Amino acid sequence: MNLGFQFFFNSILLGIGLAMDAFSVSLANGLNEPTMPKGKMVKVAGVFSGFQFLMPLIGWFCVTMLLELFSAFEPFIPWIALILLCFIGGKMLLEGIRGCDEASDKCGVGLVALMVQGIATSIDALSVGFTIAHYNFVEALLASLLIGVVTFFICFMGLHIGKKAGTKLAGKAGIFGGAILIFIGIEIFVSSLL
Repeated sequence: MNLGFQFFFNSILLGIGLAMDAFSVSLANGLNEPTMPKGKMVKVAGVFSGFQFLMPLIGWFCVTMLLELFSAFEPFIPWIALILLCFIGGKMLLEGIRGCDEASDKCGVGLVALMVQGIATSIDALSVGFTIAHYNFVEALLASLLIGVVTFFICFMGLHIGKKAGTKLAGKAGIFGGAILIFIGIEIFVSSLL
């Protein structure tokens, strides 16, 4: 087991790179719900970090145990991210255009939408299983844990920034947040074609 500086440095860098989509979606969620309480912020960041923790482990398992199945699934990853993020982003856009009642919590991110966002932003982390395929299980687990922890803090920061901006943008925040989600879905899809 080689748990030196390079291992931790690479795992943290992987976490930062993988968390960028989740950061953007967290920013959009904060924009969409500027009154989000701290407890909910912890839960939202926790969902994103949980998916970012699980996906590399699932990818590692697929590479080490089910390589043929994973290879067949990999071309569909950008399509899945595009569809999921455009669906959630479109829903946020519609809610932002229609307007939300200030007393209503309807505009906030719900559990189902949060799970879809978590899957959509972390599905590309399955590919990290290829980069950590030479790790043993303990190393893969630790690398995935570091990725999850980094993602948690980055997403919490995104929620905080989004809330601050959302308070200033008031009614148009949902439109802006939905547009961000659609843009991220398109960006993931287009970058997979290049």
